Amino acid sequence: MKVFKNFTDYTSQTPLALSLGMFDGVHLGHKSIIDELLKIGSENNLETAVLTFWPHPRFVFNPNEDLKLLNTLEEKKSLMEKYGIDNLFLKEFDDEFRNLTGEEFVRQILIDKLNVKYLIIGYDHSFGKNKSGNFELLQKLSKELDFEVEQMEAINIHENNISSTKVRNALLAGNIRTANEMLGYSYSVSGTVVHGKKIGRTIGYPTANIETDSIKLLPKKGAYIVEVSVKGQLYKGMLSVGTNPTVNGEKLTVEVYILNFEGDIYDEKITVKFRDFLHEEIKFEGLEKLIERLDEDKRLTEKFGF
Repeated sequence: MKVFKNFTDYTSQTPLALSLGMFDGVHLGHKSIIDELLKIGSENNLETAVLTFWPHPRFVFNPNEDLKLLNTLEEKKSLMEKYGIDNLFLKEFDDEFRNLTGEEFVRQILIDKLNVKYLIIGYDHSFGKNKSGNFELLQKLSKELDFEVEQMEAINIHENNISSTKVRNALLAGNIRTANEMLGYSYSVSGTVVHGKKIGRTIGYPTANIETDSIKLLPKKGAYIVEVSVKGQLYKGMLSVGTNPTVNGEKLTVEVYILNFEGDIYDEKITVKFRDFLHEEIKFEGLEKLIERLDEDKRLTEKFGF
């Protein structure tokens, strides 16, 4: 997959089948668009492309908003490549771009610069200044500018449309299985293992503290069953998102106890995939009660089928 930071880097005149949007999470709704792009590309000898924005436009419009994303940039790139996209355009949402009307965007960017011959958009997608671009505009321009346009229907799970917002809300409610079902894969968080207070090792549950990307959404505070990838090996794990209230912690941390693992992994990058929710964050009366709960969490994690 070729990645372009701006359109001036792109010089190919190979016609494109393209879709545009944020694609945060690259969930099953997005996957249906990508699958259609691949089908159209194969049938019409077109390269496939996704045009997305980095950073998220909401960071531009609302710089003080504490927006968390489902994907880091590396995760988004990885998913797009895994699903078979040929070209990924990562456009900065700068002043010049944000002031383009929907029609100017189609004429100047999609047609003149990118040579788009087939455009696929999501069921609720709008674009351009003041959201002046929509499916109706595309239908009108397609005849004049000689491209085809298709609007995808919403993908439903349990009679609910899938969206990045709904995935985000499921994670924030601790509904891991629902979120994973909408994503089509297990939600993951990656980061570097850093030094913590090392309290876990004193009670038989040494944990790896993970320093995560500041823009990455963390699920609600609580304990989770996770799958841990360390140095190419997979392990079961129990992960805590929270402040460790039993020992009067204040800082939000992400800590994972890796079952059947020994070794020094400080400064290593590890990835955890969330598989199920165990329980809310609890402030125990003492370490004995905490250990009892950890023992039960370990039993449930060992029993959980990966």
